[in-house]
Amino acid sequence: MCADDRAHEIAPRSGVAFTLDKGDRLTVIDPRGEQVADLLAFNRHDLDEVVSSGRTLDYASRIYLTTGDALYSNRSNVLLRIVEDTVGRHDFLLTPCSADTFRIIYGDAQPHRGCFGNLAAALAPFGIAPDRIPVAFNCFMNVVIDGATGTLSVEPPLSRAGDHITFEAVTDLVIGLTACSALQSNNGRFKPIHYRVNPYTTGGQKS
Repeated sequence: MCADDRAHEIAPRSGVAFTLDKGDRLTVIDPRGEQVADLLAFNRHDLDEVVSSGRTLDYASRIYLTTGDALYSNRSNVLLRIVEDTVGRHDFLLTPCSADTFRIIYGDAQPHRGCFGNLAAALAPFGIAPDRIPVAFNCFMNVVIDGATGTLSVEPPLSRAGDHITFEAVTDLVIGLTACSALQSNNGRFKPIHYRVNPYTTGGQKS
């Protein structure tokens, strides 16, 4: 279980980037409930290899991923495995919200830069340009699909305070992570996201 006093905080409507070594575990925590976190992963040694929604969903043969599932790259290599999940409902269909999202969908005259802008700013020091940003794995996001019409609807996340999802890095990675900026995705409120990294050691995971 993750202790919030050992976790890093991502402020509402912001994002960060950091590295993971092979074997490290990343736990993304929703400290207050009903808050989405957009997650990206790049191969640290070749940034052209990046997490792929299309490859992952193709190989999983379903859209809802949880414990035991792998997140594949655009080259069909596993980048991350989900090793623990207390929610079981996340999204891997919708792209990170952006200024264009808020302009087109919400009609904002002065739109926030959104998760896309936050990810672009956080990943820039690693040499990752905005055009390299793909569809993110949206931790805790609850996208419901009408099986008859194919209509997508964004519903309140199922996560409650303290819920979390833990990933294990299968290779060395650059990670981008946000506290999502879209009101609809977060049931009308902007809240922080916490995350914790447990480094891998030859004796196993550090506690």
